[in-house]
This record gives sequence, structure tokens and C-alpha cells, in this order.
Amino acid sequence: MRTIVTGGAGFIGSNLARTLEQTDEIRILDNFSTGDPRFLSLNSGKHELIEVDISTAKIDFLAEIMVGFDRVFHIAANADVRGGWSNYRVDLDQNVIATSNIAEAARRSGVKEIIFASTGCVYGDSTIIPTSENEPFPIQTSLYGASKVAAEGILSSYAAQGAFSVTVFRFVSVLGQNYHHGHVVDFVRKLRANPRELAVLGNGTQRKSYIHVKDCVQALIELRSLNSPFEVFNIGHDYFIPVHESANLVIKSMGLAPKILFGTEDRGWIGDNPFTFLDISKAKSFGWSPTISIEESVEQTVQYLLENEWVLSRD
Repeated sequence: MRTIVTGGAGFIGSNLARTLEQTDEIRILDNFSTGDPRFLSLNSGKHELIEVDISTAKIDFLAEIMVGFDRVFHIAANADVRGGWSNYRVDLDQNVIATSNIAEAARRSGVKEIIFASTGCVYGDSTIIPTSENEPFPIQTSLYGASKVAAEGILSSYAAQGAFSVTVFRFVSVLGQNYHHGHVVDFVRKLRANPRELAVLGNGTQRKSYIHVKDCVQALIELRSLNSPFEVFNIGHDYFIPVHESANLVIKSMGLAPKILFGTEDRGWIGDNPFTFLDISKAKSFGWSPTISIEESVEQTVQYLLENEWVLSRD
């Protein structure tokens, strides 16, 4: 199988590439805006790395890159929910325009399948918990979530016209090796700077589900659009934990006993959803299930960060 991975030097993409290299010939596309060559540990010789910004590249150039490839894992994206309001173009450019470019290039080059990394943020502040794939989208609470809704819509249009099949994965927060962005790394950074106290955004009651990147990668590889040209899977865990509990897991993993300072709001930032819990029964009916607990995921992530201090020093 010949496979392209966009964002292949990023968190999820690098873990996916590491697994795919065991069976596939892979071509990685990344602009290194958030990805890092050090995340790649590819040794099989079956890979090729091309530095390119897919949001600004010419369609013909991208199509040429894709000629002869069977499928595209489109993982590249801006994943910073908080940053969208300080740079209103970033989600549009990196999530919507980039996806549109990949879709058109795939159509022109004859790629038969696109696997797309979306997000549970598309459900906004859902009132239906756990939230299934069939629930209608509410008013969007972040530019990030809105951009992923738009990207899914673009891909579904191409799939409906028979250009290629599409499988969409709506993930909860992902943890594990090469993790470098999110509240766990924020907690570790704060505690390394001041082991005596930890300031938490929000009142700590926000309820979140998490998934380990190994389980995330297995879902990406194993689940497919089988009976329709466009399929959607929620990927998460069977339960959730409050943010104050994840903070305590980080503290315990670091062997510290700081004072925890909570805010007063029911969410950490504008666009944060105070309760994210996805119904994963569809994915389970297709044979996939999470294998690593939320607690293990947090602990392993903290250990990875402490063993790889260079990740903590990245911007």
C-alpha cells in the first residue's frame, strides 16, 4: 500500500507514520509549524518526507505528489482551540483551505481514499451526553470546531460525487508519546516552574474523556468506510474524568504535593466545552475498542514529557 500522511511530523501523524511504515510505503507532508522532525523515528526506508504547506501549495503540485498513491491520511491541522480568537485566519487556512486543497489534489491524482482526523469539538456544548455521530451539530463554540465542520462538509461533497471514499474520525483529546500541546503539558510546565502550586483554568469540574494515541492510531488504521462513500466514527473512551482529577494524576506522577488554585468559570477558555463525552458504540460495533485507560494515558504522557525535556521547551 502506498500512503500519504499529512501532518506526519506532528503528534498523531508521527505515531501513525511509525505504525504504517511496518507495512506501507509512506510519504509524509508537513510544514513543521507544530510538527518536529525529532518526532519521527522511521528507519525502514519506506518513507519520504516533503516539507510543504498544504494550505498555500499549488493544487497541481499537491496532485503530482499524490500520483500513484492509494490513500491519504489527512492529519495536518491547527489543533489549538484557544488560539483561534487571537489569529482568526489560522483555523480557516490550516483546517478549511488545507482540506479543500487536499481533496481537490486527491481527486485530480486518482487517490481512492481519504481518512480524516476531525474532533469531538464539532458537537459544541452538546445537550445529549454521550453524544453519538448522528446528533445534529449545535451552535459552534470555537472557530476550531467550526473549521472542522466545514472540512467534513468539503470532504463529504467529494465523496458524494464519487471522487473517493472518506472516513472521518471525531476524536476526544489524545495523549501519549510525542504529545506536546494541551492541558497535561501545561500542567507539567507549570509544576516544573513552581512545584509548590498549580493554577488550573476553570473551576476543575470540567468533564473530559481522553484517548491514548496508540488506540487512536489503531482506529485510524482499522476502521473503514465499508458500506457508504462517507463514514463517521467517534473515537474516545467509555468514561470521563473531571479536570481536577487529571490535575491530581499529573501531580502524583511527578511526585509533588502543590496547592491547586482553581478559577471560577465552568470552562477553561473561550470555546472550551465543559463536558465532552462521545458515544463510541459504533466504533466498537466495527471491532475497535480502547485498550489503555485514561489514568494510564495521563501517567504515560507525564513520564514521556519528563524523559523528553526538549518537548517542554518547544514554543
